[in-house]
Amino acid sequence: MIGIIKYQAGNLASVSNALDRLHADYIVSDNLEELEKVDAIIFPGVGHAAAAMDDLRSKDLDVWLKNTKKPVLGICLGMQLFYESSEEGDCKALGIIPGRLKRFDSSKAKVPHMGWNKFESVKKHPILRGIENKHFLYYVHGYYAPQSEHTLATCDYIEKFTAVTNKDNFIGVQFHPEKSGQVGSLLLQNFLDMVNSS
Repeated sequence: MIGIIKYQAGNLASVSNALDRLHADYIVSDNLEELEKVDAIIFPGVGHAAAAMDDLRSKDLDVWLKNTKKPVLGICLGMQLFYESSEEGDCKALGIIPGRLKRFDSSKAKVPHMGWNKFESVKKHPILRGIENKHFLYYVHGYYAPQSEHTLATCDYIEKFTAVTNKDNFIGVQFHPEKSGQVGSLLLQNFLDMVNSS
């Protein structure tokens, strides 16, 4: 059973629909007792980092997320909130992965980065099984995570940034797998397979 974190910045409908297409069992919840019973977590996100963190804190979801040992997949803003802080609202985030989110330089190209773009894997990981550098995925974001030792894959828009990240049981993707067609579905299936095999 997958638990989708319910909070005001969650892109819940499209993620739920993507899991429906994969015939996955899931619940959408902000209840800590319910989330404690699931096998893994999907942490979606769209919107403003500071507002999202305020909502998580109001439900004690921030502390729970930081301490869970369950597999967690963060999507877009969900991935960004894994980091220590963001320039967006000068906000302190969850602090699971070292680093600070930066804003794209709008003098160099249109911000936000929106649409289909390739990615380049830099490390092997089960979440990327069957996904190749030639594949396109769908992005919508104005802030980015710089590359670090936790980067599994990069994307190039204005500069190279982290497209997929991993630390311990936390995996994050900057793109929206639920809006990325067959390639996105494959990534979500890879996550489900990882959960089922653990």
